[in-house]
Amino acid sequence: MTHSTRTSPPDPSLRRSLALFRAFLREQQDPEACYSLLARDAADQVEAVCGGVAGKVVVDVGGGSGYFTREFRRRGAHGFLFEPDAQELGARPAAPAVVADGYLLPLAEGAADVTFSSNVLEHVDDPQTFLSELVRVTRPGGIVYLSFTNWLSPWGGHEWAPWHYLGADRARARYQRRTGRPPKHTLGENLFAHHIGPTLRQVRARDDITVVSARSRYWPFLAATVAKVPGVREFATWNLLLILRRCSP
Repeated sequence: MTHSTRTSPPDPSLRRSLALFRAFLREQQDPEACYSLLARDAADQVEAVCGGVAGKVVVDVGGGSGYFTREFRRRGAHGFLFEPDAQELGARPAAPAVVADGYLLPLAEGAADVTFSSNVLEHVDDPQTFLSELVRVTRPGGIVYLSFTNWLSPWGGHEWAPWHYLGADRARARYQRRTGRPPKHTLGENLFAHHIGPTLRQVRARDDITVVSARSRYWPFLAATVAKVPGVREFATWNLLLILRRCSP
């Protein structure tokens, strides 16, 4: 008897994670491909909760040069980008944008069906005030999509990771020796050491939102489970994704 050597098709979620990982490795060389893929992936996650974004108002807070907003608009959403740093927008943003601080958005209360923030919280000194503003501009019943790279993640030090485990000053000095240029991020100035456990406790203590999902953003399996294990989650989650629903008054 001949035994087939064919294996089962790979898990599509594993294919997704590998594709994202490969894109991250080439972020500096090909940011267009990297962030376009990440934007499509994030939009898929939002649509899985909302049942589609066509016709909905999606507010992208801190979205850099606009890849996420462009993707939401491509799917029929009324997408608006608010970015505090004009340099991050670049000379040719991928979507129309307003230069505005995430602590004080120029929007009426309840203006958005979806308020979206990807990998911004680790750059915010006061995460509770930032989250309160995201909630304020979201309509009752609407969704807040919030992801961030926690400090003890292997990528927590950003461009000087994983050497941040040995201390921020040492990691920054190593980066400068290796590249010949100062790093973009400085702990306590534009990068902050936020952790998963305290963040989850703070979010769950609020009475204006409910937690729809709390999970690792990129893991291909056990994504919600790993975010539940104290200690382990601070290292293994990599990037925490929170999907929150604003409560009705």
